[in-house]
Amino acid sequence: MSSTAECSSLHQWTLVAGSAFPLGANVVEGGVNFSLFSANATKVVLCLFDAQHNEVAQFSLSAKTRHIWHGCILGVSAGQRYGYRVYGPYQPELGHRFNHHKLLLDPYAKQFDGELVHHEAIYGYRSRTVKADLSFSELDSAPYMPKCVVVDTAPLKDIIIKPIKRSLAKSIIYETHAKGFTQTCPNVPELKRGKFAALDEPAIIQYLTELGITAIELLPVQAFADEPFLIEKGLNNYWGYNTLGFFAPHPSYLSQADIAEFRHAVSALHQAGIEVILDVVYNHTAEGNELGPTYNFRGIDNASYYRLMPNEPRKYINDTGCGNTLNINHPQVLMMVMDSLRYWIEVMGVDGFRFDLASCLGREAYGFDPGSGFFDALMQDPVLCQVKLIAEPWDIGPGGYQLGNYPIGFSEWNDRYRDVMRRFWRGDDAMLSDFAKSFHGSSDVFEHGGRGPSASINFITSHDGFTLRDLVSYQDKHNQANGEQNRDGHQENFSCNYGVEGDTSDSTINQVRQRQQRNLLTTLLLSQGVPMLLAGDEVGQTQKGNNNAYCQDNPNGWFDWQACDDGLLAFTKALIALRKRFPMLCHQQFIHQPHAELDNGMMWFNRQGDPMSKAAWSEYHCKTLAVMICGDLAEQGSMPTPCNAQAILILLNADNCQQDFQLPHLAHFEHWQRVLDTQEDTPWQGEFELFSTPKHLVTSASIAASAADSQQLGIANRKTSYLPSDSLASHYQLQAHSLMIFHSHFSRRES
Repeated sequence: MSSTAECSSLHQWTLVAGSAFPLGANVVEGGVNFSLFSANATKVVLCLFDAQHNEVAQFSLSAKTRHIWHGCILGVSAGQRYGYRVYGPYQPELGHRFNHHKLLLDPYAKQFDGELVHHEAIYGYRSRTVKADLSFSELDSAPYMPKCVVVDTAPLKDIIIKPIKRSLAKSIIYETHAKGFTQTCPNVPELKRGKFAALDEPAIIQYLTELGITAIELLPVQAFADEPFLIEKGLNNYWGYNTLGFFAPHPSYLSQADIAEFRHAVSALHQAGIEVILDVVYNHTAEGNELGPTYNFRGIDNASYYRLMPNEPRKYINDTGCGNTLNINHPQVLMMVMDSLRYWIEVMGVDGFRFDLASCLGREAYGFDPGSGFFDALMQDPVLCQVKLIAEPWDIGPGGYQLGNYPIGFSEWNDRYRDVMRRFWRGDDAMLSDFAKSFHGSSDVFEHGGRGPSASINFITSHDGFTLRDLVSYQDKHNQANGEQNRDGHQENFSCNYGVEGDTSDSTINQVRQRQQRNLLTTLLLSQGVPMLLAGDEVGQTQKGNNNAYCQDNPNGWFDWQACDDGLLAFTKALIALRKRFPMLCHQQFIHQPHAELDNGMMWFNRQGDPMSKAAWSEYHCKTLAVMICGDLAEQGSMPTPCNAQAILILLNADNCQQDFQLPHLAHFEHWQRVLDTQEDTPWQGEFELFSTPKHLVTSASIAASAADSQQLGIANRKTSYLPSDSLASHYQLQAHSLMIFHSHFSRRES
């Protein structure tokens, strides 16, 4: 421990009582107010450091209000480095792990300075004894710890962020990594690559806007630490699900040690119409289990911040699989989480959150409860109840899988959708009914609770698992680079390699893989619900079969800007444009079979063009289906009119052989324009045109009268042409593993 005397005379600093709220280090007139919660501490010492991390003063915070230790240091200003030493009992068997030899990070710190060095001093116990965590370490951890930095947040709000008022139902989410997305982008200045500053570079903004997405969902950007077992293997935590502080941006993502960089990035993205959603981890921290290091919470008040085993408080409840579980049922811990969420909304300007392992957050002592204290706190908060809230609806704790059971203000990552769509296009048997339910927005999961299709965040791939290209290229996972003997990662991926494991020069296999990528992307973008696209899937990104690249902070885990599948990128852009063009692809409420001619609705047909019967849904080996979605082009809520009524028809062949389809005969949708298909062997170039009103109709009579017209239609292939459903062209052959999309306008027959 430093020998620096309390109330050092090296600086003209004076300690006064200050106030308990707000918590953390807050700039006030004449100084900085410091406050720290600890219910079981006996003494709290504030340590101040200079820019070179030399300890220059200590102050004992003697004022205490409701278990909050506080004091105002007059003469201190923004930029000051600091940390805490907290005294109290070291009794692990009773849940207390105080050790004043450890420098502790402020849970409310808004910026960290310096690197966290893996050293035995960061552990509260002597690591080389048989007593393990029951022993007591007197090594000073300060030289190996980053320091907290006092931040004046007032100037941050001078960075203007243009509000975006977009409903989640109209969102197209792009899940990406703040570092990995820009690390190798040649059009970003080298010093900005892999940093928040890269996200407001013109090249990045242009790419995202041309792609057409409406929101980026960033993997964790709150400060995180590498797990010791990864460091020992020469790896690091790339994804960031190991939080060190819930307010501070991750230091290595800052190009100039200024947290304003993050708000500048949000401002630029908003200016381009792109919202920012953060993946946040409030279920556990970086301190691990009882043998983990002491960074902050464990040394500040272990028994308050963590959920401990009731009959053995030396041990941690591990509902996360990461060693510990944050005790969000404690009012002060809940307050910290709520304060953190509001900070990222009000100060940093983000638009919403995706909650990692969210079942932990809704678990009371008796189990998961959609009316838990955390959910109630969110729903009543005037700021947080208005932002986008997305749950990962599971954890590994008891009753952890809770898809469909979250409060009405939440949307949920729908892994059932993911698995169903993968299995359907892989060609599994008996998938028609499950496909239809998932494509419909999973109404069987969400509608009973009064939620609409936007409750379902649909995804085929995410950061956790295969990329899209790997999904159709690998039968098995290949995670050897993670150093865990390929034991980590999902065991069942519902993937298929179509004959060869990994890359191949076989053109037939590659053609199937190309079709399957287009099929899966099309299904994702045309389903009811909110589509989430994994960054890189649109350009054919591969991780070489690694389905758990959490520690691959290298080209294997980064976005590859050089190896771009231009055809797949063009196809994805066209799909996103198609979704935006037709509101019936993102209904606010669940739609069912239409009862009146102008109703919004969805109808299902077999490949003969007949409505699906109960028996047809049960055909075990059938892998073909057709669906029509109809609706109004005008804004929802207005009166539907015939001139705005539109329909999209999709023919789906998941079979491994060619199948014939007959377009259905519908009274008010007769003339179908083939808009897009996935069965071209050459890369798709996005050649189609969408009309708001019909420009021409090709009738069966005109086809019969003019061979030249027929030849022209054949040459046009995928380009715009309208074909009546009763013409010869109402029959289509679909290759194995392919689909076609048609569009029609409402037509009222004259009597």
